[in-house]
This record gives sequence, C-alpha cells and structure tokens, in this order.
Amino acid sequence: MPKGFGGGMPGGMNMNSLMKQAQKMQKQMAEMQDALAEKSLEVSSGGGAVRVTINGEKQITDLKIAPDVIDPDDAEMLQDLVMSAVNEAIRQMDEAVNSQMSQITGGMNLPGMF
Repeated sequence: MPKGFGGGMPGGMNMNSLMKQAQKMQKQMAEMQDALAEKSLEVSSGGGAVRVTINGEKQITDLKIAPDVIDPDDAEMLQDLVMSAVNEAIRQMDEAVNSQMSQITGGMNLPGMF
C-alpha cells in the first residue's frame, strides 16, 4: 500500500476527518448562498441622483433616477451616473461575498465557487 494511505495523512489528519471538514464547508457555503439570495445592497451616485439596488446574485432589483438629472441634451451624464452606481453596487456585493466566503474557507482561495 502506498505510503500515507491507510494510517492517515501527513500532519496527523486522516481521510475521514478531511471528508467531515469538506462536508461542513459545503454546508456552510450552501447556507451562505441562501443568505446571499436574500441580501440586498443599495448604492447611489451623483449625490443620490441615481440609486441602484442589487441582490446577492448580482441582479439589479431596483433603479431610481431623480427627475432633475434627466436632461435630454445631456444623456451621457445620466448614462455615466447609472454605470457608476451599477459598477459600485457590483463591486460592493463582490466584496461582501468574498468577505463571507473567506470566513468559511479560512482564507483558502477556491476559484469558481462564487
């Protein structure tokens, strides 16, 4: 039998313990996904002229634009405000997800999980 099998893994950790740890982490990640589905974050730009609400699945759930920033002669400014608010909302949600994820994984990088 190859060295390291049967008696345990290096560092004193056995396969059973490792599997239990992985199952616990999997359960915590599923709970986090459920919590994120209910999470909501509101971000604004232009001093509150544009407000974007995003959920934990990075879907825009609400968008409010103050009437005084709707200028038919300056659509570009409004586009910039909307883009800025949406991008900031996504950035903040990514930050919140990564923070929660690192609590579960102990800082291990698990690419593709979220």
